[in-house]
Amino acid sequence: MTAEIITLGLFLAGLGLCIFTGAQILYALVFGLACFSVYTLSKGYSVKATCGMLVEGMGKVKNILFIFLLIGSLTSIWRTCGTIPFILYHAMGLINPRYFVLCTFLLCSMMSFLTGTSFGTASTMGVICMLISNAAGLNPALTGGAILSGSFFGDRCSPMSTSAQLVCTLTRTDIYINIKHMFRTCLIPMAASCILYVVLAGRDGGARVDLSLLSLFQDNFSLHLATAAPALLILLLALLHVDVKYAMGASIAAAAVAALVLQGTAPLELLKSLWTGYRADGDTRLASLLNGGGIASMVKVGIIVLISSSYSGIFSHTRLLAGVKSALQRSARVLTPFGTVVLTSVLSCAVSCNQSLATILTCQMCDTLYPSKENLALALENTVIVLAALVPWGIAGAVPVATIGAPMACMLYAFYLYLLPVWNLFTAFYHEWPGSPVPCRDT
Repeated sequence: MTAEIITLGLFLAGLGLCIFTGAQILYALVFGLACFSVYTLSKGYSVKATCGMLVEGMGKVKNILFIFLLIGSLTSIWRTCGTIPFILYHAMGLINPRYFVLCTFLLCSMMSFLTGTSFGTASTMGVICMLISNAAGLNPALTGGAILSGSFFGDRCSPMSTSAQLVCTLTRTDIYINIKHMFRTCLIPMAASCILYVVLAGRDGGARVDLSLLSLFQDNFSLHLATAAPALLILLLALLHVDVKYAMGASIAAAAVAALVLQGTAPLELLKSLWTGYRADGDTRLASLLNGGGIASMVKVGIIVLISSSYSGIFSHTRLLAGVKSALQRSARVLTPFGTVVLTSVLSCAVSCNQSLATILTCQMCDTLYPSKENLALALENTVIVLAALVPWGIAGAVPVATIGAPMACMLYAFYLYLLPVWNLFTAFYHEWPGSPVPCRDT
């Protein structure tokens, strides 16, 4: 066990060094790759066998890398063709001033489900809601918590979410079956979050909608009903259980037509934006709200997932995590399998500072706790995917918070993100008495 402890210790030390120095997490991942490869070689495996393990791990995520490419294209072209401006324009009209914080949570939830991205939601709907909140003198921490909660609602359960796709790839499950289970297990936390946002908003009064934001979208885009077609199309195809790759491809094609016909975008400009993302010309206010997306924006996360996934080949063929898994197996008899996944998720998120790596590590260490892959996928979605946003020094939470300009204390008001694992932990204890054989029931 000495070699295993040293190897894991070095990896964690590398992660810690990156956290405290502010260096990119990619450096720690490359260092971890070197540590794990040296460990494998020291155990008598050949260079060819070690490389084979790395390639095997990477091969598990080749499908999601293609989906990343589609998501990057989609997030850009929905901006260019007017789909996101159309949603923002009409969503702002739905805001009830008396229940502004609740409306913020629900609108961000809707936006994140449609786009599948927490960062994209925070930088569009989140920024607008925070601007309205600040202008109305409302509690920025409470509004920020509602935005953070809503942004990760879709990040967890949208068919276009990279994290949802990653969980499907790791557990070899169907995303639509996972989404069905995810909605079933989030109803109580969702309702409780809504009640808390209404109660805590209390006497803050009504928020005033900045009408200049509405005219900003009107002046720069054609907000024809047809611009909503790409979003409606992907929702329809999702309901029909069409493969998400084909659904996104169809939405991109519809959005391209809308951009060319309704927005008058030049073909070469449209192709360029698919790579670089949407860029507003001249209007800095519009740029601060809508700029982003594009295939280039997915390159870094793609590299992170590719390197992180390469670890799984080594983990599965060596005994590097055997001691950790054995300890988790024992703890599950007391904490329940779901409780053990919660504990593992918190530790993985804290040391990795990255949602993708934390998901891969948690899956690798907890994959023996559930005989059903669907139950394992659900446990990951109800823990590590949302808990990653509650780590102040982690990318998942720090970036959206900085984007909307909210205080870090807003994480305390992101009720949905911790009510979801707490509720499911409660139901796990109810169904699985401590000390019972591992595992037995759905969380």
